[in-house]
Amino acid sequence: QVQVVESGGGSVQAGGSLNVSCVVSGYPENRYCIAWFRQAPGKQREAVAGIWTGTGTSDVASRVRGRFAVSLDKDKHTLDLRMTSLEADDTAVYYCYAHSSWARCPLMVPAIVHWGRGTQVTVSS
Repeated sequence: QVQVVESGGGSVQAGGSLNVSCVVSGYPENRYCIAWFRQAPGKQREAVAGIWTGTGTSDVASRVRGRFAVSLDKDKHTLDLRMTSLEADDTAVYYCYAHSSWARCPLMVPAIVHWGRGTQVTVSS
């Protein structure tokens, strides 16, 4: 059974930095997608960044490119999302998810996805 567990997050002032981590377990091979989405109150869910573990191919949504980056530890099955120059608009619940669809990795959501419970990131201006 695939499990996805987030950690990190918290509160920070605008301009600051935060890291969130995601640990994925249960895939028989090290070839799957780990990615981050976020959802702010009253807004639609949006893709943030992710990576295909088999090749290390990653992508970051244009809205946060240059400020956010992902880092994969394949041995620990962990994807870190490093967020810098945070803005109030980055305030959201950040969800990690995993799936096995290469074609939809990392910024699209296929039909079968394993979601974490989410972690709150709050940026005060």
